[in-house]
Amino acid sequence: MGLHLHILLLQCLISTFVLNAFAFSDETVDKLLPVKSDGYCSRILRAQGTRREGFNEFRLRVEGDPELYSPGTTYRVTLYASSPSYFRGFTLIALKEGKEGDNDEDYAGNFEIIDEEDTQFMTNCPPAVTESTPRRRTRIQVFWTAPPSGAGCVILKASIVQKRIIYFQDEGSLTKRMCEKEPLSEGATERPIIDCCACGTAKYRMTFYGNWSEKVHPKDYPRRANHWSAIIGASHSKDYVLWEYGDYASEGVKQVAEFGSPVKMEEEIRQKGDDVLTVIKAKAQWPAWQPLNVRSAPSAEFSVDRTRHLMSFFTMLGPSPDWNVGLSAEDLCTKECGWAQKVVQDLIPWDAGTDSGVTYESPNKATIPPEKIRPLTSLDHPQSPFYDPEGGPITAVARVVIERIARKGEQCNIVPDTVDDIVADLAQEDKDEDDTPETCIYSNWSPWSACSSSTCDKGKRMRQRMLKAQLDLSVPCPHTQDFEPCMGPGCRDEVDASTCMVSEWITWSPCSVSCGMGMRSRERYVKQFPEDGSICQLPTEENEKCIVNEDCSPSSCLMTEWAEWEDCSATCGMGMKKRQRMVKMPPSDGTMCKTDLAEVEKCMMPECYTIPCLLSSWSEWSDCSVTCGKGMRTRQRMLKSPVELGECNEELEQVEKCMLPECPTDCMVSEWSEWSECNKSCGKGHVIRTRMIKLEPQFGGEPCPETVQRKKCKIRKCNRGSSDEKRRRKEAREKRRSKQSREEPQDEQHPGCKMRPWTVWTDCTKFCGGGIQERFMMVKRRFRNAQFTSCKDKKEIRACNVNPC
Repeated sequence: MGLHLHILLLQCLISTFVLNAFAFSDETVDKLLPVKSDGYCSRILRAQGTRREGFNEFRLRVEGDPELYSPGTTYRVTLYASSPSYFRGFTLIALKEGKEGDNDEDYAGNFEIIDEEDTQFMTNCPPAVTESTPRRRTRIQVFWTAPPSGAGCVILKASIVQKRIIYFQDEGSLTKRMCEKEPLSEGATERPIIDCCACGTAKYRMTFYGNWSEKVHPKDYPRRANHWSAIIGASHSKDYVLWEYGDYASEGVKQVAEFGSPVKMEEEIRQKGDDVLTVIKAKAQWPAWQPLNVRSAPSAEFSVDRTRHLMSFFTMLGPSPDWNVGLSAEDLCTKECGWAQKVVQDLIPWDAGTDSGVTYESPNKATIPPEKIRPLTSLDHPQSPFYDPEGGPITAVARVVIERIARKGEQCNIVPDTVDDIVADLAQEDKDEDDTPETCIYSNWSPWSACSSSTCDKGKRMRQRMLKAQLDLSVPCPHTQDFEPCMGPGCRDEVDASTCMVSEWITWSPCSVSCGMGMRSRERYVKQFPEDGSICQLPTEENEKCIVNEDCSPSSCLMTEWAEWEDCSATCGMGMKKRQRMVKMPPSDGTMCKTDLAEVEKCMMPECYTIPCLLSSWSEWSDCSVTCGKGMRTRQRMLKSPVELGECNEELEQVEKCMLPECPTDCMVSEWSEWSECNKSCGKGHVIRTRMIKLEPQFGGEPCPETVQRKKCKIRKCNRGSSDEKRRRKEAREKRRSKQSREEPQDEQHPGCKMRPWTVWTDCTKFCGGGIQERFMMVKRRFRNAQFTSCKDKKEIRACNVNPC
């Protein structure tokens, strides 16, 4: 019975220790719910502690903020604190919705460590991720791979510790719920089944993030000339279909899918008249992938209304037979009669059904007769770069984010938007009156920039001003940039009855020859005929000469036409822009192609204006980085002025030294010496060994241990005799030793050197209980042929005051 109670007590102590280790030894956990004996992970999920309400400085975020996940897809998960907050430790876990973490089957997906110095898997709960070492941090990142199909909704939860406050998973900003994306049926693209009931119009920005790279899709990745073609699409009604699964590709779709040319597709879109509201276009990307800090993701803006509430687009994966990614008939109208706030979709490639190639660089091989558009799968062909013998899902090659940026006209949402959402829309509306506060002092407006449109289509122009002073920091100062609509030179806002309106020129067609001089053309169409019934006199077609590969000899190489110029590298002032082209066919004589593949030229943007930095007040100093002794502490302030207005060189963080009470220093001692000789020549005696104190304890450190140890020794029995006889024998032995010492030459005892005599014995280190004494013999002179090992200083140690205290 007693043994059983001891075992139960030991189990309680171990459980308490494990839970305290989770909450970190330097943090206080106020309360723990009753713990079941069902595993360490479930105990973590039931831990509770002190929390503050109304604080959202900590957030768990999945890259792209998706509401749906694709099975088997990998996402970047970030846990971060808003400045100037921080956290010391954390725990991250992924559960199937409705599960408590009692069994292994309750966990969803798998985490992958990015930085082993920052994160690690929890020892006693392998599905969970925690910190490697408890320290101050503001951000951690890990990869999370979504579970296979059929897992249902997933809850990502985080717990973090900051000082003595523990924030738990069930708080909104530390919990992320995602549900499985339903796969499209193989037959056709999902189509809207109800009419849109939203009011007014909405404006959206589409941003395309290409993820097709050698790291993500390494098999047969085309290192040469990999790119995304120009994006082409439209916002349209349900009566028009750009492309869809289960349908055949139009000629425009074929031109994009096989050659990356959007000219024919744009022509098809514009011919649809009132079924199309906005043509969506974005430039090509060479190469296919670069970090976002090197090249921004391409984007385009478009509008939707009640009848044209669908959005479609696509772009070619190049080089490829006829592979593309895109969206078809994405409905931005909600069932609550509003406009969707944000749409995020991961994209997998689809086959246009016009070319039978199975690899990126397969030779052209037309599919006769054409096949229907279908999504690529991992079981299409063993030579396919996406082939997987197990038939797993294809990793997404791109992601598109569609965000609403403005609304116009009366809205009729059944479910009202949040206050933040309404304010964001109001900020986009044009303001007719100057609402500049008197506490904001500005410079004069700069001249208007040139119009962004060179035709009679509407564009915009910009002017800037500089904020000179902000007299009241509590009153915000409005924008320093102003925009207004405009049209190109020679165009008027008010068109008279005899004037016709035309579109922008469609991109030039390919040159009629592949080598030498040929012809190319471009077209535009009439948007509005003259109201007086007269004929439109403006030309709708232009032709010009073009030269491709001037040298047509066998040693020349055939090139594509130049791509469009990329955006200027500068947002203001002087910058550089670049355009590229590809080698279509190397020289037939086997020589190297010496033609330039890229051109660079200068570009001029509006004049740069220096805007002074607007900064917040300094935060309070942080805690010292150490708990004792010398450390560091920091404080921060935030940049209030927009980053777009220019670089701010003011420091945003300060660091200074801090001093806390000295850290306790424990006593330090040397290693034990060898045991001394026995203190008796016969009978029972003792030997001792000693060690020295190298550092005395300071500031409450551990005291010094013993420095002398003694143990018994017994050499031989002593011969019995009278005490006088013993004394005489002892004196005789000492006389013989003394005489022998005087007779022996110095150089025999110490060959090669001359020694000084022994010093006197030092005072005993203790008055009782066993101390030690020392004496020394120093080298006086060392001869040239002397060896160091036979001629060195000597020391002797003996016990003293061995009587008990």
